[in-house]
Amino acid sequence: MFAVQFFLPALLRQTITPVPRSSFLHYCLAFASLFAYTRTTAQTDTLQLPVERNAMVDTLYATNAVIDTTDTLKIAGASLCKQLLLPYNIKHKRTWTVGGLHTGLYVGSMLLLNQVWYADYPKDKFHTFDDWHEWLQVDKVGHAWSAYQLSRASMASWRWAGMPYKKQVWLGGISGFAFQTVIEILDGFSAEWGWSWGDFAANCVGSGLLIGQELGWHEQRINFKFSFHKMTYDDPMLNERSDDLFGSSLPERMLKDYNGQTYWLSFNLHSFMKQSKLPIWLNLAVGYGATGMFGGTENIWTDEATGITYNRNDIDRQRQWYIAPDIDFTRIPTRSKFLRSVFFCLNAFKLPAPTLVFSNGGIKVHGFYF
Repeated sequence: MFAVQFFLPALLRQTITPVPRSSFLHYCLAFASLFAYTRTTAQTDTLQLPVERNAMVDTLYATNAVIDTTDTLKIAGASLCKQLLLPYNIKHKRTWTVGGLHTGLYVGSMLLLNQVWYADYPKDKFHTFDDWHEWLQVDKVGHAWSAYQLSRASMASWRWAGMPYKKQVWLGGISGFAFQTVIEILDGFSAEWGWSWGDFAANCVGSGLLIGQELGWHEQRINFKFSFHKMTYDDPMLNERSDDLFGSSLPERMLKDYNGQTYWLSFNLHSFMKQSKLPIWLNLAVGYGATGMFGGTENIWTDEATGITYNRNDIDRQRQWYIAPDIDFTRIPTRSKFLRSVFFCLNAFKLPAPTLVFSNGGIKVHGFYF
């Protein structure tokens, strides 16, 4: 909750333009939820249970699981087996703790957003806004990533509370989706924006990716990840435009500059090839991003101070696709509770690595890409 009360309003006050607003808000909620998860599950203990060598290693939420040489599954307090053994009074307390955390995060975030963000713009009757063609849909992928991460953190907290497995899945998935949908509703009543069906669909995809994998595989074989690098240009005009549009600080750029954002679907190879001798933590990631965007749909803007209109449609707006190795941090064997929490948070982000980039009919190789 501290992360929402302090970090979110501080960044909102620095916002210069409302253009990339929506994903910016969702990223803040996603980061805050990951922080809240580590606070909630910090005090867990472990339990040893005999299992078969091919037993599912539920590493995403668990913070939980590694198989060692004695064929024992080390399970942190958030895991399914430990839930069944939790005394009723502990389950009851943890359920109230998690429920209170969700309620506080939800209500506090909405109140802050209403006062810090929406209060400066006039209200209107509920209306829609078609922004599907903006930012080459990078913002929509960002919505899906945020929904996935919010759902992931929520499900982990319900697991720690001892909630039955299917309830964890549905409560986690629906919570992440609901957090973002309320923001879309607030947009719908703001004269400055409007309800976006594209954003709503992206939210469904993000939470659905988590729910579908849990119900189908009982694990997250495909992780949804994020990476960012700050863009700089040889042309001073473009650097000035980026500062005006996206902000000049690194946190602002990371949250709002779609030119520097990349979103990844990271596939755990061992999960799809159970009999292989590949390391259980080795992933192959496929990414999407775009460059050359200095406006939502076109590179034309007007300087508010001088009234001069600039036309930079000579700059190509290009989609980019990426392939790179990656790591599923939650599958790295460790008995440390602290490291399990750190790995859970790190798994929201793509590991910097050598990368193939496919763009505009060509292929580039980056020795180190983030």
